[in-house]
Amino acid sequence: MATIGLVSLGCDKNLINSEQMLWRLMDAGHEILETAELAEVVIVNTCAFIEASRLESVENIHEIVDAMVKNRVDGVGGNVEHIIVAGCLAERYRGEIMDEIPEVDAVVGCGSFDEIVEVVERVTGGETGVTAFGDINAPLEECPRFVTGESFSVYLKIAEGCSNNCAYCVIPSLRGRFRSREMDKILDDAEALSEMGAKEIILVAQDLTMYGRDLYGKAALPELIDRICALEEVQWLRLLYLYPEGVTDELIDCIKRNPKVLRCLDIPIQHVNSGILKAMRRRTDGEQIRGLFTRLRAELPGVVIRTSIIIGLPGEGEEEFAELCDFLREYKPERAGFFAYSPEEGTPAAEMERPDEDVVSRRMEAAEMIRDEIVEQYNESLVGKTIDVLCEGADPIIKMAFGRTYADAPEIDGKVFFPPRGSAKAGDIKTVLIEDVMDGDLFGKML
Repeated sequence: MATIGLVSLGCDKNLINSEQMLWRLMDAGHEILETAELAEVVIVNTCAFIEASRLESVENIHEIVDAMVKNRVDGVGGNVEHIIVAGCLAERYRGEIMDEIPEVDAVVGCGSFDEIVEVVERVTGGETGVTAFGDINAPLEECPRFVTGESFSVYLKIAEGCSNNCAYCVIPSLRGRFRSREMDKILDDAEALSEMGAKEIILVAQDLTMYGRDLYGKAALPELIDRICALEEVQWLRLLYLYPEGVTDELIDCIKRNPKVLRCLDIPIQHVNSGILKAMRRRTDGEQIRGLFTRLRAELPGVVIRTSIIIGLPGEGEEEFAELCDFLREYKPERAGFFAYSPEEGTPAAEMERPDEDVVSRRMEAAEMIRDEIVEQYNESLVGKTIDVLCEGADPIIKMAFGRTYADAPEIDGKVFFPPRGSAKAGDIKTVLIEDVMDGDLFGKML
């Protein structure tokens, strides 16, 4: 049996694949180590969504290679003997990784996460050049997870892949078509996570609103939400990635009747100019997006809207960018993430004319300034109000507890700091009176 280290990169959906691989390896008798470089076998589960994520993946692989070389040459740097590259980078560059990085012993694509035990045992048995590339469109195989993060806040994946085929995106070619998990299996997971201590369950998929269409012939997300909210132990249910065309009246009504569903909705719009959206094969236009934001503000008082926007898409001139900025100022999404367009080989958008890098950088700065003003206004609006906070821990230096509000996603947004009164341990949900704002964080006192 080998000692195993795993480096998980990219999105929360990829993290779940990493946790499933760890469970399989533990179930087979291998030992999991927290520090990857101390293990004999290191698996790097990679991301390849855009150029920045590819570079991060390659950098992490080289760091493990360096540790392995130091171990072999000097006897320092760790215990690494074998390196396995898995996930999206492996799927996308299946024929190139071992040519470019010969120290890699095996490459595992997105359709072969379930083969990881066999791959590990082959490389520890002396094989090199091992590859595993299963069908990325195959039916999903259920598998338990070795949860690596905080037990009080846990991601729950309800589907794999994507069938939207946006013109700029490589995900369907890496992860396959959209495939929903069976609802009863998801509910079993939700119940197990809540019994483990999860106060916040975060539903994830590439597009939550597509859930059930392939299995049940209809959008089944509202039913799934109702059933998860019926679990007594679950206190917060967070929804990540609702494509705008799928946010229907039925879904809004479902959110309204379930107070456990956090009024922070992640709706990636990517842009607001109708011409650009059409060219990118998005299924909404600017008018529909504006109408949706208006409806959400009216139907869900206090709703916080999170969105992602790509700057520099093909077709974005000064007029289109000005329209985007006007939209931001008027509709004020409280949580907006901006990404510079990354032309991805093999996608239709990669062949289209686009702004040069200097123009994109300037536009990114302008959009981020508008976003920062919106965030500052939102934070200032909370001063003097009470709000529930999910405690995440305590800062020993300033001797204050900290946590997140419903508006704050894990590891992305600001924190709320407050002096603990009595016990305020990680996983507790406390009511805090907000008294001040500093550098994007909120400060207050527990009531």
